[in-house]
Amino acid sequence: MPAKRQIFVGRVPVGGGAPVAVQTMTKTETANLDATMEQIGKVAEAGADIVRVAVPRDKDIEALKTIVKRSPIPIIADIHFNHTLALKAIEAGADCIRLNPGNIGGRDKVAEVADLANRRGTPMRIGVNSGSLPKHLHELEREDPVEALVTAAVEFTDLMESLDFTNFKISIKSTNVPNTIAANRLLAEKVPYPIHLGITEAGTKWSGSLKSAVGLGTLLADGIGDTIRISLSTFHAEEEVKVAWEILKALQLRERGPVLIACPTCGRLQFDMDAVVAEVEQRLEAYEEPIEVAVLGCAVNGIGEAKNADFGIAGAKNEGVVFAGGKALKKVPTGQLVDTLFEQIDLSLDRGGRVEFDERESAEGAAWVAKIEEENAGDLTPEKIARLEHEASQKAENDELLVDEQESPTAGRRFTRA
Repeated sequence: MPAKRQIFVGRVPVGGGAPVAVQTMTKTETANLDATMEQIGKVAEAGADIVRVAVPRDKDIEALKTIVKRSPIPIIADIHFNHTLALKAIEAGADCIRLNPGNIGGRDKVAEVADLANRRGTPMRIGVNSGSLPKHLHELEREDPVEALVTAAVEFTDLMESLDFTNFKISIKSTNVPNTIAANRLLAEKVPYPIHLGITEAGTKWSGSLKSAVGLGTLLADGIGDTIRISLSTFHAEEEVKVAWEILKALQLRERGPVLIACPTCGRLQFDMDAVVAEVEQRLEAYEEPIEVAVLGCAVNGIGEAKNADFGIAGAKNEGVVFAGGKALKKVPTGQLVDTLFEQIDLSLDRGGRVEFDERESAEGAAWVAKIEEENAGDLTPEKIARLEHEASQKAENDELLVDEQESPTAGRRFTRA
C-alpha cells in the first residue's frame, strides 16, 4: 500500500499517492564540479526525478552550494558518520539529507541535525543497510536478518518521532533480494512514512538489473514503495535511471517514452532480427511519446501476436509488413522495414496520434500476410495452439456428458471428475 504520509524533496512529492519517484546517485567526486554537473545533466535527461551526491568532506560542501543552484532536479546530500557535514549540507541548501542515525554519533547529534532540518524545512531519508546495523542487533541479525532490519528501521523511526521530526522517508536495503522483499513488506505494515526502495550493491548492469527488477518489481506490484534507486556497478548513472524506468513502465506505474515489444525468435526467423531490434530500440530513444512498438521475427505470428501495439513490423526473408493497431499499413522490402516504420510513426505523431491507412497498400500488406500464413498452414504456431486450446476449453464447458469415474484413470482417487 502506498505511504499515507507525503514529503517533498524539492518540488518532487514522495508518498501519499504521488507517482513513484526515480532517483540515482552521481558516481563522480562531488568536489569536481564540472564532472558532477555533467552527470546530473545526463541523469536528468534520462528521467531521474531526484539525484543524490556523496558529501564526505568539507570541499564537497563547497561544491554542493553551487550544485543545488545549478541542478535541474532536486539534490540529496549523502552523509555518513559526520553530523557536522549534515548541518553544513542543510545550510548549503540541499533539498534532502540522507542519514543513517546508527552511525552519526548518538541521539544528541541526530537531534541537532533534526532541529536544523525542522527549522529549514529540509526532509531526510533515514536509512537502514544490512551491512551497517547497530551493534545491539548483530545477534538478532544472525538469527533473523529480516527482523533485525525491520527492528532497526522502527527504532530509527521512533527516534525521529521522539525528536519531533516527521519530515522523512525511510529505507531498508539489503544485498539479499528475498530479505529486502520480506523486510519492506513488514515495514510497510508498521510505519506510515514514504518508503525508498533499492537492492544495495546489486551488481553489474546485467545481474544488478535482474536482481533489482525482481526485488523492487515484487514490492511495487504489492503497492509498496514511493521512490526507487537501482544500484549498479557502473560509472554511468543514467543507466540506473533507464532500468528504473523500465521497471515502472513494465508495471504500468508510470509512462515515459516508448515501450518496445520484441519476439524471442525461433526457427522461423528469416532476417537479421538482432540488428533490427537494436536499431529500433536505439532510434526510439529520441521519442518522448509513450508509444508501443513491436518487432516480430516472422509474419506467421506477426500482427496477431502484437495486435495491441501502436506500431510494428513483421518480417520474412525478402519482404515484411509494417502495421498499426493490428492492421497492415504496407508491405515493403525487408531492408526498408525500419525506415518505413519510423516514417509511419512520425506521420502519426504529426497528425496528433492519428494513423491514416492507404486502402490499396493496406490490402496488399494484408494479402501478403495471408499468403505467408497459407504457406505455413501446417505449422503449429503459438497463436494456433492458443486458438486450439481455447476452442477445446469452450467445447468442454458446453459438453453436458460427465466422465464415468469407473472408466477414468482417476478412479479411486479422493476427488471426482463430476
